[in-house]
Amino acid sequence: MRLFALSGYRLGGAPREVRLVYTGFLGFTLVGLVTIGLFQAVQIGIRLSEVAAYYHGGETETAMTFPKTFIQLLEVTHFHAFIMGVVFLILGHLTLATGLTNYWKAGLLLSAFLGSLGDLAGGWLIRYVSTGFATLQLLSWLTLWVGYGGMVVAAMREMWGNPTGLPLPMRLPGQG
Repeated sequence: MRLFALSGYRLGGAPREVRLVYTGFLGFTLVGLVTIGLFQAVQIGIRLSEVAAYYHGGETETAMTFPKTFIQLLEVTHFHAFIMGVVFLILGHLTLATGLTNYWKAGLLLSAFLGSLGDLAGGWLIRYVSTGFATLQLLSWLTLWVGYGGMVVAAMREMWGNPTGLPLPMRLPGQG
């Protein structure tokens, strides 16, 4: 952690063993993103009606569900709030140590934060306010995946996409 305190610290200049540890974390993060995406697609569903039925209760083409109870939502929120906070903190630090422009860093951080916040609130809003919040839930999932996925890609690119170990500038496709 002392490395992050250094002015101008970049992941590309980190010692190999530090980059390996970060890569392990990023690998676990990718597994988490893929498995939650599969859970959302297979168990909950990706259509508005399926998301609404999962939290509020109802019938879809394939299943009948009961409304999530207060305790069920509380348990999921408790666990996810802690885990999402830790993952956001670590990925945020790694992202800040990349060559992305401040615009891209802020965009990824904001996307991950707002996606996480929407994901935490979505089930509660669907269950206790309106099934119309299923739209918010789906948009939150997408925003979360873009933010966290982008941070993982940026960190990996910074650490391993550069054989010289010098910081890489962030270039968009078509920028030369």
